[in-house]
Amino acid sequence: MASPSHRRSLRKRRTIVVASAALAATGLGAVAFVMNANAGAVDLAHQSLPAKDGWAASGSGTTGGSQADSAHVYTVSTRAQLVKALGSSGNSTAKIIQIKGTIDANTDDAGKKLTCATYASGTGYSLAAYLKAFDPATYGTSKLPSGTQETARAAAQAKQAKNIVFKVPANTTIVGVPGTKAGLTGASLQVKDVDNVIIRNLTLTATEDCFPQWDPTDGSLGEWNSNYDSVTLRGATHVWADHNSFSDSPFFDKSETTYFGRKYQIHDGALDITNGSDLVTVERNQFTNHDKTMLIGSSDTDSVGKLRVSIHHNVWKGITQRAPLARIGQIHLYNNVYDTASLNGYEPKYSLDSRAKAQVVAEYNSWTLPSGAKVAKLLSGDGTGSVAGSGNLVNGTATDLVAAYNAANSKKLKTTVNWTPALTAGLQTSAKNLPTELATTTGAGVLTD
Repeated sequence: MASPSHRRSLRKRRTIVVASAALAATGLGAVAFVMNANAGAVDLAHQSLPAKDGWAASGSGTTGGSQADSAHVYTVSTRAQLVKALGSSGNSTAKIIQIKGTIDANTDDAGKKLTCATYASGTGYSLAAYLKAFDPATYGTSKLPSGTQETARAAAQAKQAKNIVFKVPANTTIVGVPGTKAGLTGASLQVKDVDNVIIRNLTLTATEDCFPQWDPTDGSLGEWNSNYDSVTLRGATHVWADHNSFSDSPFFDKSETTYFGRKYQIHDGALDITNGSDLVTVERNQFTNHDKTMLIGSSDTDSVGKLRVSIHHNVWKGITQRAPLARIGQIHLYNNVYDTASLNGYEPKYSLDSRAKAQVVAEYNSWTLPSGAKVAKLLSGDGTGSVAGSGNLVNGTATDLVAAYNAANSKKLKTTVNWTPALTAGLQTSAKNLPTELATTTGAGVLTD
C-alpha cells in the first residue's frame, strides 16, 4: 500500500479538476470530472474525489483504485465474478471493479437463486419454532433469546452473511458501468478497517435479513432487529460514496408481517458510518423507501475525534428517520433535498437527529413538507447535540429549524459548534433551486464516461 505522502504526490501530478460549463452555470460545481494532465479526460472508473470535496478530501484525499494497473481492472456481472475481483480484504493493491448490469447477491457460484429456506436448511431453524420458543407470554420480556432455536437462527444468519456480505479492500473503486442499470440487489458492501475506497453509480436495493432476532428488551414493546446495511463503513477512512441509489424496493416495510405485536423488520440501514469511521464524503445519492437510513456513530461512546462526514447534494424521499442520526462527530450537511411526504407506507418521523455531542453544521438544505406537517418534527436530539448553520428552506421559505424544534421540546439542541467547515467544494449559498436541480443530477445512472 502506498504511503499517504506518496499518494498525495501521485494525485498532485495526475489530476486537474474541471467542472463542466453547463454545471457551473447551475451552480453544480461539485459534479466534476478529472483530467489527466497529459492524456485528456479520464474515464469514470479512474476518477478520484475532487479537491476540497468534503471530509474525504482531507489529508491524502480519496483516490480509490484510480492507480490500478490493467491487470487489476475488472468488469463483473455475476456474484462469483465480484467475489473473485474483490479478493482478500487484506490485499491493498489498487483495483477497479466495474459492475455491469445487476448482480443478485442471493445466488450461488453457478448463478442459481438462493432463498431464505436455502440458508436455513441444515441449521434446525424454523420461524414457527422460533416464535413458539420466544413468545413473550411464556418466555418473558426480560432477557434476550437463548437456547436451541436462537443458536439455529444465528447459524442460518451466518450462512446468509457468507453469501451476501462483500468485504471491500483498501484502495478500491467499485463503480457501475454507465448505461447497464448497474447495481447490487440483496447485497451488503462492507468497508471495514480499510482506507481509500470509492463507491459510485450503483443501484443498491433489497438488502434483506432472512433471520431477524427478537429482542424483548428493546424499548417498551420489544423489537425485531436485522443485520446488513446496503453499505456499511466500520473503522473505514477516506471513503467517497457518490451517485448511488438506495432503496428497499421491491419489498417495502408496509408489507411486513407482525409477530409479538411488532413488525418483522428485515431491513437495517442504507448507508451506516460507525465504529470510528472517519473522513467520509456522501454526495449526490438518492435515498428512497427506507426507515433507518443513515447512522453515524454506533453508540454514544463510538470514537471521539473521528466520525467526520460531509453529506451534500443528496435527495431523501420516502425516508422515515436517520437522514442522518449523528453522534459525536463533525458532520457537514449541505445542499440536500428532503421530501417528507409519505411514500409507499414510509411515514416520516424526523430528518436529522443530533445526539451524543455531535457537532452538525446544516446549511442551505431544502425541505418540502406536506400540508399539516410541523417544522418542529424535522429535527431530533437528546439535549447534548448541536445543529448550527443557516440558509435552510422549508417549502421555499427561509426557516430556523433549530428554533422551531427547541420551542416544542424540553431537550434542546445546541446552536453552536466547535469547528468551521473548510472542505466545501460545490457549496451553493441558496437552496431555492435544489429540488429541480437534484431531481436529474443525483442517483445511479446519471454519470457517463
